[in-house]
Amino acid sequence: MSSRVRGRIQIHPRGFGFLKPEPSGDPAGEERPAAFVTPPDLNHFLEGDLVSATLVESEPGRFTATQLALVEHARAELLGTIVFHGGRPHLRTDRDLANTDWPFRHGEGAGLAEGACVVARVEGKELRLEREVVHEADQGLERCIVRHGLRGAFPEEVAACAEAMAKETLAALDAGAETASWPSAFGHRRDLRSIPTVTIDAASTRDIDDALAVLPAGPDGALRVLVSIADVDQFVPEGSVLDVDARERATSVYLAGRVLPMLPECLSSHAASLVEGADRLALTAELRIDPEGLVTSVDLYESVIRSTARLTYDAVAELLATGASADVPAEVVSTLRWLRTAAARLSAVRAARGGVSLHREEAYIALDEATRSPTAISGRTDTEAHRLVERLMVAANEAVAGWLVARGLPGIYRVHDEPTAERVLALGSYAHNFGIEAGFGPRLTLRGLAAFEAQFAGAAIAPAIRNVLGKALGPARYTALPGLHFGLGAPLYLHFTSPIRRYADLAVHRVVKHYLRGERGLRAGDERFALLGSHLDARARRASKAEAERHRMLVARYFASRVGEVVEGNIVAIKPFGLVVQMRGTGATGTIALDALPEGPYQPDAAMHALVGPGRRYSIGDPLRAVIASTSEALGRVELQLAREAG
Repeated sequence: MSSRVRGRIQIHPRGFGFLKPEPSGDPAGEERPAAFVTPPDLNHFLEGDLVSATLVESEPGRFTATQLALVEHARAELLGTIVFHGGRPHLRTDRDLANTDWPFRHGEGAGLAEGACVVARVEGKELRLEREVVHEADQGLERCIVRHGLRGAFPEEVAACAEAMAKETLAALDAGAETASWPSAFGHRRDLRSIPTVTIDAASTRDIDDALAVLPAGPDGALRVLVSIADVDQFVPEGSVLDVDARERATSVYLAGRVLPMLPECLSSHAASLVEGADRLALTAELRIDPEGLVTSVDLYESVIRSTARLTYDAVAELLATGASADVPAEVVSTLRWLRTAAARLSAVRAARGGVSLHREEAYIALDEATRSPTAISGRTDTEAHRLVERLMVAANEAVAGWLVARGLPGIYRVHDEPTAERVLALGSYAHNFGIEAGFGPRLTLRGLAAFEAQFAGAAIAPAIRNVLGKALGPARYTALPGLHFGLGAPLYLHFTSPIRRYADLAVHRVVKHYLRGERGLRAGDERFALLGSHLDARARRASKAEAERHRMLVARYFASRVGEVVEGNIVAIKPFGLVVQMRGTGATGTIALDALPEGPYQPDAAMHALVGPGRRYSIGDPLRAVIASTSEALGRVELQLAREAG
């Protein structure tokens, strides 16, 4: 018995593969099982390709996919090394992407030496040479970009559109500034240029999305905080080639050593960026925060601002801790003090409702400016300045989400579901292994989550616990349906404050601006936003995977010169191949292979919470002492051995 289906190719490094059929679309239908694909039938396909195939049931419940036909390649580029077969150049790429070497088109790649690292474009069953990767230090970066299908350079027409929009808008702003008159093109905007306004970012940041200002408390004690966000929509006309490209990218991707921006640099780092001392277009959320920390009203409007000072997190943290900083101009000291007041009020309310802090401690890799090689690795922690900005941005995001829902408008929301009873039980077990008694009960509440975090905040094991906590809670997602963001304890939440870097924010800006300009055609439930949310969610996950992979590759390169060193850490994950251990003081992880553990053999338990052997058990949270045994930059792995076994 056979049937024709469509599905995605999954390639195993050993050469064979599987076809994962698409859902049938019938709500009552059963999910089709994956079908085996023999190595010869995989030769013209790549991991993730969409194909049609005939499924043959070889025995009850077991299927084989044959007569595969390409519907759509999942990736446009491949990275690999040149090999020659019969005098013709082929590309050898990662074996979990293709199970064979792919030929180049006639005349392509003939002048390259065997072993040269290149990027090639997929065209049917052949390849076209794109570029050679000359520098060894860049090969890992290129592999990460190509492997995840990320976009690097902008097409000529996109770059030209960006340049034209930047030139036109800035010319109008400059004309107004020179004549000391309000630019007629922006007459509907509120002029906030006289209000002291600051931006607070890392020293290396070039794409400045957000600026902060505050009006001091009046007789009623209420503050008015102005969160002004770059008005990217002014530069990216909806439906333009620039908009289509930005939507496809969906987000900037931050790979250590290189940023792949969502928008061309003329916009992201210049025309749209809220640079110091320049008039810039913004969309402002004005929040009224009462003495109890409640946001009692929000006013959204288009504006023109002028950043008074471009501040760094370090400078602001120094000012907040000591009362002074040589890197903070005197004219904005009062602004920062009142912003601290606003953030403290918001923190009090947030602490009362529960949830966890937004940031996690993670491994920070310092790179040599010349070679881009890792020189140091350390656990990164946030300062008071980070927390101040976070509180105010979260408050703005929540306020805008509520503003949209109250008016029956569509949006792209950020939703984080309450964990299931099974995940709550598992988290309590993990906590016990870390030496913490959670006692959540059958349901994890927001205040219970906050109380749990209070038990390990500031402890040496905090990074490892946060790693496990994040996995137990699961990821947030983009959706057109408003709902709870459990981790933040927010009834409604979305992304509004980073439109230079995220398309979701830009989409929200457009809804707000349409409404402010009197347009009433948009309604909640618009199917276009559901499709956009799914697309953005997939792109965000892809970017996150690429960033994590690049991070692991650099961690492996750093530890390559430290083989033999002893490290201490905690088990943060159980995998079929063994243990994942987070090394203390670095935030980085290493792995211990299953067959390297003594007193085996070991098997993962059903819930993947522990490895169980005849006389020993390794559980998530357990502390370990290990030795760095080997590294693989290509795989992004640091292999560990238990210290006593390596001795």
